[in-house]
Amino acid sequence: MGISQLRGDEDREREGNPPHSLLQDLKVTVHHSSLVFPSQQTQKRTMFLSNIDQVLNFDVHSVHFFGAHKDFPDGQIAAEKLRDSLAKILVPYDFLAGRLKVNPNTGRLEIECNGAGAGFVVASSEYALDEIGDLVYPNSAFAQLVCSAMDHDQLLKLTDGAVGDDHDGLRQPLFILQVTTFKCGGFAMGISNNHATFDGISFRLFLDNLAALAANKPLAVIPYNDRQILAARSPPCVTFIHPELQELENISTLERKQEDELEVGGHDTRPTVFEATQEELDFKIFRLTASDIAHLKEKAKSIASSTKERVKITSFNVVTALIWRCKALSSSTYVDDHGESRESRILYAVDIRQRLNPPLPQGYTGNGVLTAYASAGCRELEEGPFSRAVEMVSEGAARMTDEYARSVIDWGELRKGFPNGEVLVSSWWRLGFADVEYPWGKPMYSCPVVYHRKDIILFFPEQDVPDNGTNGTGVNILVALPHQEMQKFQALFQKFLLG
Repeated sequence: MGISQLRGDEDREREGNPPHSLLQDLKVTVHHSSLVFPSQQTQKRTMFLSNIDQVLNFDVHSVHFFGAHKDFPDGQIAAEKLRDSLAKILVPYDFLAGRLKVNPNTGRLEIECNGAGAGFVVASSEYALDEIGDLVYPNSAFAQLVCSAMDHDQLLKLTDGAVGDDHDGLRQPLFILQVTTFKCGGFAMGISNNHATFDGISFRLFLDNLAALAANKPLAVIPYNDRQILAARSPPCVTFIHPELQELENISTLERKQEDELEVGGHDTRPTVFEATQEELDFKIFRLTASDIAHLKEKAKSIASSTKERVKITSFNVVTALIWRCKALSSSTYVDDHGESRESRILYAVDIRQRLNPPLPQGYTGNGVLTAYASAGCRELEEGPFSRAVEMVSEGAARMTDEYARSVIDWGELRKGFPNGEVLVSSWWRLGFADVEYPWGKPMYSCPVVYHRKDIILFFPEQDVPDNGTNGTGVNILVALPHQEMQKFQALFQKFLLG
C-alpha cells in the first residue's frame, strides 16, 4: 500500500487502531523456574561498567516468536536446547550470570561476575499462535511471555535462595529467558535483560552466538567484555556543550569548571524522557511502507546544494524528521513562557562503534550508542521545508565524532544525568533480531514488550510474511499521547506524508 491508497479501512489501519481480535490474557501457566549456571567454572571478577552503561540500569524485555517445526514438534525440545545453550554461553558471557553491585569507594555500579546464575522459565499458553492476534501490534499481554527480574522471588523459592546475598539489594538476575509453548507447536522466547549488559547491537550478536551454540556450532563472534575501553579520560575533559544531557545531581564548583568555561547556562528543570507520565494516553501504531519512505526521500532531496554532500537522506533520517514535526506541533504548548516559538529537541541513538578512533572491537558486548539530538523552533518545523528537518537530523548524527563521544563520556564522569529532550526515538527497526537463524528456523517476528511512555517513540520492523513482497522494508511507529495531542498528531502525519 503506497501513499495514493490511503482510503477507508486502509487509512485506519495506517493510523494504528488496535485489532479487534487482540487478546488481553494469553492464559500462560508457568511450569518451572530455575537458575542456569555456567557450564564451566568462570573466574570470579568485578566488571567495570562505562558511563554509558551506568545510566541504563533498567530492564529491557523482548519476545521472539517461532512457528512449529518438524524437528521440534512441541517447543519442549527447543526449550531443552536453549537451556543447555544458555549454560554454555554463560562462560564467554560470564557477566550475565553475575549481579549488579555498587562500589562503596566510587559509588559506581559494577557487575560482580560470581556465577550466581541466569534465570530460566518454562511456561505454556492455552492458545495457538494464530489465535493471539497480530504479532506486529505491541500487545501489552506479551508481557506474560517474559519473566521480569522483579519476579525473582519465584526463583528464590525454587533455588533455596541462591540468587545472591540479601544485604546488597541488587540480587536479581541480570538475564532471564522464558520459553512459552503454544498449542500449535510454536513457541515464544521471551528475554528480560538489564540494559547495562547490552545495547541492541551487542544483543543481536549475543543472539547469533546463542543460536550458534544451539546448533552445536562455534560462536559466531567472540565477545569482547572489557568495558574499560570506554572509560573516561584522566582527567576528564568536556570539550563540547551538551544540551542533549540533563544533570540530575548537584556537583561541586570544581567539577563544574570545565563547562562553565564553555558558557553553559543554568539547569533545565524539565522532566527527562525516561519519566513515566500519569496522563491517560492513546496508543497507536503508524505504518509506513517502502513506497511511503521512498516518497519521503524524494521530498527531502530539495536540500540546498551547499549542504547536499554532507546530508544523508536515509530511511531513518526521513522517518525521524517526519515524526519530529508531528510530535513537536501536536503539543499543546506552541510558544514558550516569553511568547516565542517553543524549541523542540528530538533525541535518537547513534552507534559510535566505528566513529571512535580506534573503533570498538566487533564483539564489544557493552552499550556502544550515544544520544544525538536536533533542535528547532516549532515555527521553523511547521513553516520550513521538510528537507530542512531531515538536514538537522542528519547533522545531529554527523556531530557524533570521536572527540564528541569522548566529551559525552567525560561529562558522565563529572556529572550524573540522563538524556534531555522533548522526545526520544528508540529504534528496533534495523537490528535484525528476526534474521537470527536458530536450529528451528528464524523467528516469525521479534519485538519489544512496550509500555506507554508519552515522550518515547518506538520504531520497529514490519513482519516479513513470505511472498508478500515487503522484505521487511517498511516500519511501524509506536506513539502514545494524550487524546487531543494524538488527534493533532494523526492529522499532521497525514498532512506531512501526503504534502
